[in-house]
Amino acid sequence: MTAEQRLHVLGLTLPPAPAAVAAYEPWVRTGNLVFTSGQLPWRDGRIAFAGRLGAEFTVEQGYEAARQCALNVLAQLKAAAGDLEKVRRLVRVEGYVHCAPGFRGHPLVLNGASELFNAVFGERGAHARLAVGISDMPLDAAVQLTVTAEVAD
Repeated sequence: MTAEQRLHVLGLTLPPAPAAVAAYEPWVRTGNLVFTSGQLPWRDGRIAFAGRLGAEFTVEQGYEAARQCALNVLAQLKAAAGDLEKVRRLVRVEGYVHCAPGFRGHPLVLNGASELFNAVFGERGAHARLAVGISDMPLDAAVQLTVTAEVAD
């Protein structure tokens, strides 16, 4: 089963790759590595989750925000590689959680992305991960992800 078929089985549709909102590229490829810029929880042209974990959002809602960011990462990887089947492996996921003081559920929030990547790619989705809580986020987004992936020629 392909990655896009797995998305369909999960009831998910790959969105168009979000455009950059400032002076940067949504992704850069060098050799067989693709580095995505920070992917926010864009859905239908707007930030779907604007606010802080531990204040406006629960861990469960943060999990959904991370999942939406992951869908946008997948769209960027498809744009970079031409086909999700060319993604050999996710190497590293960096997750930034916009949170209120005292919030400690960063890993649980970012599992929304990690579990989606694993479901879509299987073993190719296994990755190293960084989970960081921050006090401010661009566009007030609840979560932001960056991914490094190895892709085929």
